[in-house]
Order: sequence, then structure tokens, then C-alpha cells
Amino acid sequence: MNMKHTINLIGVIFLVLAMANSCVDDTRQLFEVEKPESIIQAEYLNEYDALKTYIDRSASPIFKLGAGVTASEYSKQGLIYRLINSNFDEITAGNAMKFGSVVKEDGTMDFSQVISFVSAAKEANTSVYGHTLVWHAQQNNKYLNSLLADKEIEIDPNATVEVVDGMKDYSKEPFTGWVGGPVQPVVQNGVLVVANPVAQPNFWDVQYHVASGIPTTVGIKHKVTIRIKGTTNASIVVVLGDWGSQQNTRIPVTQEWEEVSVELNGVTANSFVMLQSGDYVGTYEVAWVKVSHIEAQSISWWTNLVSNSDVEGSDVSSFVATEATVGPKPATIGAAGTGADGVGHAIVVKSDDNPTNDWDTQFFVTVPKSFEVGSRFRFSMKYKADKPASSSSQAHNNPGEYNHYEFVGSPEFTTDWKTHEFTGTITATHYGANGVKTIAFNLAVFKEANTYYFDDIIWEIEESGNKIPLTPEEKADTLTWAMNRWIEGMMTATEGYVLAWDVVNEPLSGADLDGDGIYDLWSAENVSETDAKNNFYWQDYLGENYVRTAVKLARTHGPSNMKLFVNDYNLESDWDDNKKLKSLIKWIEKWESDGETVIDGIGTQMHVSYYANPATQASKQEHVVKMLELMAATGKLVRITELDMGYVDANGTSVLTKNMTEAQHKEMSEYYKFIVRKYFEIIPANQQYGIAHWCPTDSPESSSWRGGEPVGLWTEGGYARKHTYAGFADGLAGK
Repeated sequence: MNMKHTINLIGVIFLVLAMANSCVDDTRQLFEVEKPESIIQAEYLNEYDALKTYIDRSASPIFKLGAGVTASEYSKQGLIYRLINSNFDEITAGNAMKFGSVVKEDGTMDFSQVISFVSAAKEANTSVYGHTLVWHAQQNNKYLNSLLADKEIEIDPNATVEVVDGMKDYSKEPFTGWVGGPVQPVVQNGVLVVANPVAQPNFWDVQYHVASGIPTTVGIKHKVTIRIKGTTNASIVVVLGDWGSQQNTRIPVTQEWEEVSVELNGVTANSFVMLQSGDYVGTYEVAWVKVSHIEAQSISWWTNLVSNSDVEGSDVSSFVATEATVGPKPATIGAAGTGADGVGHAIVVKSDDNPTNDWDTQFFVTVPKSFEVGSRFRFSMKYKADKPASSSSQAHNNPGEYNHYEFVGSPEFTTDWKTHEFTGTITATHYGANGVKTIAFNLAVFKEANTYYFDDIIWEIEESGNKIPLTPEEKADTLTWAMNRWIEGMMTATEGYVLAWDVVNEPLSGADLDGDGIYDLWSAENVSETDAKNNFYWQDYLGENYVRTAVKLARTHGPSNMKLFVNDYNLESDWDDNKKLKSLIKWIEKWESDGETVIDGIGTQMHVSYYANPATQASKQEHVVKMLELMAATGKLVRITELDMGYVDANGTSVLTKNMTEAQHKEMSEYYKFIVRKYFEIIPANQQYGIAHWCPTDSPESSSWRGGEPVGLWTEGGYARKHTYAGFADGLAGK
């Protein structure tokens, strides 16, 4: 949490009284002044000793009473320094030890304030609690984002590259082309077979589309390459274009497999490749057909747009299905073992018997962005079915919004896993009226009930430029380096004096978007646009392992007896029955499941309020107890890290300090006593790391942290003890 106002930790201040007494002469006063009621009400506070004297050190030998401080004020070693040290065992810097306070925009690190702060604490024999090593807020975003910037790549201006416009591979796809004449091509053993035992009057009397839907560019040469062999040596005609405009030439056919290439001008934006062989006598076979062109080399890369491609998460935003005319609806992820590896998961789509239309059962792969005309893409997936079956594909905008057929080929399903691959370019026909961002597979081509399985689904768009983005692996490696540099620098600056840290601060959101029963980690994907811009979410690049990485680096560079805490807020929340804490405990179990990561303790911030509504206050107190019981059950160290308190009236309105009544202050005092006493009652002595009060003085109205609220144990500016001081001390004393 932020600290934006100076924290003053003073008991009853006698300086003002001393100054007043020095100005009094010996003249007898001729009148008496009645004490204000507020003074009378507070006189009992003078009888209290310094806070830390109320701790039973024999019963709680490891317990530390802490306070949040402003490092620059403490380091002056003035009055505040002395009074903090007399009341508390341990201090936490509000901001000075955070990444954003140390790391500059160019990546240089200035630890001078940290060194001064720790040195002052060391001189007073006051321990320092480190806050915080890794957090999403108060980072130097400009520096971190600069580490992830695209890489510039030099390009040879004379270099060229062959670009594949389209390909038909009969080892992977059936024949679906138009046929003219008496000869019907068939696919046998992974090749297209064309048998013409008798010469026809004209070469065009046998003709068929060996490939179609090929994007071509008018005015540039395209190379048509065909892998072909025949029973006799002769030639056939190859055509590129459409029925309105086309070019053709002859290619040789030999009795050996040959890859034969010819160049033809592009005469239309969407072409077929047609073979005409009426004058060829014999049988020839075609393995595949490829259309390509040469262009100047540019730097390009492929970006996968599919979420949860390996189907090992719960996200089905990219996967939609219509099953027996019901849908489109979110697709179903099958149980463990349905995946291509025999262990993981797959998308499972079921069809019924006797469908009316090929599209009565469909599987859709959809992505967030619409592809533009001319965009190059490639698609791949693993697939199988319970029964062998044919399929076809279509281009859609959203699932169910049909644009065109024969989009990414026609996978032939078998009972074994196969891989389907397709590379192409978006044409105007694909694009339709509204764009294309969905591939639809028609699964009711086969007219019997069947179950279809899909895994490792990737749909990539080609992007290019003179810079290339870092890969996810490169980003993770770069940020691990940056985290290591930061943690090593901090451990060096503190010279082993800081023996406890918030190794990770506030990792959990308050929502379970993936439906696994626990709250998700924070991410730029589940926060507001403003938060995504202002914060830096390490976990978006390092994954959930970012906590393991932080722990490992802290233990590598820090002292061997250092304790590491994960700190979060709302762990005492009653509106979700402490679900955030329950989630955090589950996450810690997950992080520690690697057998190497050790998290010593849990920190609960407890920025609480006293509620004048009795039912609300009872619920709050009940869940404070539940929180402490849950934390105690973990066996880990327990620290209340940032305890402060406001007041909420019966109408649900926060009450400012200037409007507080004496009775309300006393109610807050009782709540402090309740919290501190319950801590000692519920948390075993060997887990009692400590309690830190975050804002020991009331917050100024100008403060960004609970501005104008009565959060302190002392008054703001005057440093007089409040009733809350007594409640806090009584809680420490176990009264």
C-alpha cells in the first residue's frame, strides 16, 4: 500500500507542556479554568507506557511490534526517530524499498535512501521489515517495458524470398475440385490418380481443378509447382486463373516422380489451378500442387491468435461448437486423457445420426481480431474421430456467419491422431461483407453419429516490419534477468540486516474468472484499462512461476535465515467468507509443490473499519477470527502487516476525524483490542511473527491514503495519544 503522508509515532508529548511551563511566572492565578471534557476523557492515557512494553516476551518470544514509517523522516534521526524506536521493535518503509523508488527509467538503481534508512535502524537496534520485492504496482513501467521492446533486425535489400500463395497436398486432403469431361480423378494412397485410357478429341475434354481458392496478384509472375509422374512420357496443360481470365502452358510428365515448375502471370485475385489432359493416354498421379511467388525479403513472424491452444486451460473463448443443430455455443473440453498426447485434454464435438445438412454439426475456431484482405495466415491442428469421416471448412465472420467455402482444406478424420496444416492468404471472397475471424469445420458430412476430437490448435497471422517482437521465452528470460538484478541489488544494499520480506505483494485478484474455485492472479487481462497501463504484471510474462522465481532469487542473494512472506489485502473479508485467504493458501500450496519453493509466512494487511451497524460489525469480527484460524492452520508464520482502522457510521458512510465523537473513538479502541487479543489467542507462539500498525497517526485530509480518516493511534500533528492507543496496548497485554 502507498504511504503519502508523514507518519509520526509519539506517545504523550510533553514538549508543549514544558514550553508552556517555562513561560509561567510566580504570580498567583486569580481565576480557575475548568478542564474541557475531552481532556478529562483522555487523562487516563498518560498512565500507559510505550506500546512494546506490553508484549509478554516469554509467551511470544519471536513476536515483533512494527510500524509503517516514511523512510526519509525516520532517517533524520530526530524526535520521530526516537519515539518510533521507543514504541516499536520493527519498521517498514512505506515506499523507499519498492522497485519504483529505486529503479530509474534507464535501469540504473539508486539505493542511497535504502542504505540511509537501514543504517539508521541498525544504529537503534530496530529491525527492518522489507516491503516489497515483487509487486505489480509502483514499478518503473517505462524501464520494464523498454526491456520488452521489439528487436531491430537488419535486412539485406537485395535478398528475396519465395512466398507460398496456396497448396493442395493429397496426402492430407481429399479431392474436392470441379470436374469437366468423362474422367473422374480419385485419391488413392495419398495421391490424386487420373486415368485416361483413350485419347479424347481435344486436350480440354479432360479437365479438372486440381487446386482452387488460390490468392494471386495481377501483374506479377506466379510459379506453379506440381509433383507428378505418369505411365507414359508426354505432356499436359496447366492453367492458372479463373473462367474470365487465365494463362496456360504445358508441363512434362515422366515415368519418375518429378517436381515440375512453370511461371504464369497472375491475371486475377483469386485463382484455380486446372489440369487439362484429354490428349494424354495413360495414368498419371499428382502428389501435391503449390503456387508461389518471389518478393523482396522482409522480416516477418507468425503470431498465434488462438487462446488456450494446447487445450490444457479452461479458456474456450477461441472454441465454439454446434452439435446436432444446437449452437453455436462454447465448445466442450474433454476429460484428461482425451488429448493427442494421451494425457491431456482435447475439444470434443459430438454429432447425431442422419443430419440434414453438412453444417448441422460444426466446430469453430475463432479469434479476437478480423483478418484483412491480403493477410497471410497459417493454421494447424491435431484431430481424430471415433469413426473415419470426411469434413469441409468454411470462412466465417463470427461463428455461424458464413462467408465462403473451402477455407483451410477438408480434413479426413481417422481413428488415429493426425495433423492438419494449411497456409494461405485472405481473399475478398473469404472476407465477405464483415470480415473473417472464424474457421468453421462442417462435421455432418459424415451422416452417422460420431465424436470428433481437436487438440494443439494454432491459427497464426503473419506480421512483418524492420523490428520483430521478442518471443514469450525471450520476454520471460529478460524479465528474470531484471528481477534478479533488482533483488541482488537490494540484498547488497541492505547487507543482510533485513531478515524478513514481502517477497511478493498482493498477487491475487478478487475474482475466479477461470472457474477453478480459487481467485486468479492479477493480470493486465483482468483489470481496468487504467490499471493495465499504470501497473506492470510480472506474472503475465513469467506465469504463475513468477512467485517461485522471486523466492529463488531472494534466497540466492539474501541471508540464509531470512523469512519470506506473501502479503495481501482483504484476507479478513466477510463478503466472500474469507475466500481470498482460502485462495491464497491454495496458491501457496501450489507454489511449494515443486519441493524447492519455501514461503515462510502469510501477511494480512487489515485496512479495516469499525462499523456502527451491529450486525455488520459482528460479521467483520467473525471473519477476523476465521482469518486467524485459517492462517494458524497453515503452520506458517503470521504477520498483520498494515493494520489501520477507520469508522463507518450506521448509514454506511466513512466518518472523518474532525467529525468523530468520543464514543466512536472508544468503539474503535475496543475493536483494536479485539483484533490484537485474538491474534495472540489464536496464533500459536511459534507462528507469531508480529503486528505492524501502518498509519500510527491520523491521516491528513490531503493524503491519498484514507485522507482525513481517524486511522491513527496518535493524533495527526499534535501527536496526542488517542483512545485507540489504549485499546491497542490492552490487546498487546491480553486484557
